Amino acid sequence: MYRGYMESPIGLIEVTATDTELVSVLFVDKKQQSLENEIIHHFLHEIDAYFKGDLKQFSIPPLKGTAFQSGVWNELIHIPYGNRVSYSEIAQRIQKQKAVRAVGTAIGKNKLALIVPCHRVVGKNGALSGFAWGSWRKEWLLEHEKNHSQK
Repeated sequence: MYRGYMESPIGLIEVTATDTELVSVLFVDKKQQSLENEIIHHFLHEIDAYFKGDLKQFSIPPLKGTAFQSGVWNELIHIPYGNRVSYSEIAQRIQKQKAVRAVGTAIGKNKLALIVPCHRVVGKNGALSGFAWGSWRKEWLLEHEKNHSQK
């Protein structure tokens, strides 16, 4: 397993990969021993560009999860930069209108922070609920995208 780190404006980000694919992008509290490969370098570069406001769409690796999870995550990657949608909108888009809670659970299983933009999903009333790495980070990311969406 390869591992690399980046200090972002909202905390330490850990990127892990195998020889052939991205495994996770997570906010973490501390570094472990790192050993980087080309995949790690690629995504650290993209994440850096995102925080500088220069990147609005990440390279999308294969999404590994159940069919339902993958369907939800696929909808997330289609939410335009700087936009927000509700959990119920995601449920409607995947034609599972009654599965709003299951959509929330699938979003919570996302291991590709930023890459699969779960921070763009909000409550029906616009509330910033349900972000695994803290609502303050979600708020920061949404504000960051709002400020850079005009560029």
